[in-house]
Amino acid sequence: MAENKYSIEDFSPEGIIIDAGEFPTNPKALRWLGDCDKVVCCDGAGDEFIARGYRPWRIVGDCDSVSETIRTHYSGIIRRNPDQETNDQTKAVKYLYEKGIRKIVIIGATGRREDHTLGNISLLIEYLRMGVEARIYTDYGVFIPVKEYCEVSCTSGTQVSIFNFGATGMRSEGLEYPIRDFGSWWQGTLNESVGSQFRIYASGYYLLFINY
Repeated sequence: MAENKYSIEDFSPEGIIIDAGEFPTNPKALRWLGDCDKVVCCDGAGDEFIARGYRPWRIVGDCDSVSETIRTHYSGIIRRNPDQETNDQTKAVKYLYEKGIRKIVIIGATGRREDHTLGNISLLIEYLRMGVEARIYTDYGVFIPVKEYCEVSCTSGTQVSIFNFGATGMRSEGLEYPIRDFGSWWQGTLNESVGSQFRIYASGYYLLFINY
């Protein structure tokens, strides 16, 4: 059994993706922006990112929402992908994947559009199937896709939600409430750790949300 050990702050991303949702303000979500130079903005997210004083490494998407000013002044870093069978977040992930980047932080993936939020979060499982370890950090916590067993370090009382994507044989140690092979997403929400770590055993894929 391969041991996947996680914590909220143990990640060292090789690339960062900025989505067009609500830009976070929590330092836990923004901590990598000064350390990682491979920052890819999804289409129109580049406008807000640049307006905040940052400079992206690339702007990737179908470019239907990039302002004319950005098109003119940043044409050298824009990589247009007209594919309408996937979203701009996935285009950015695939762009980084093609550059050999396998560990990615995604911010701005939630808020503004609930349908986009749900799609962006669920795609983390697809990225993991590709061989990409991507996490979504928000103002409130982090979404981590997992396959099989995991061990998470945290403080006692940390709130945890588990969303099943077809995993079987699910059980846990160190959580307040026992888990099982949930058939609906809501069934795994609102759990919490009872110590400094918890473990989940499973066969297949599931998604963790860990509150800060």
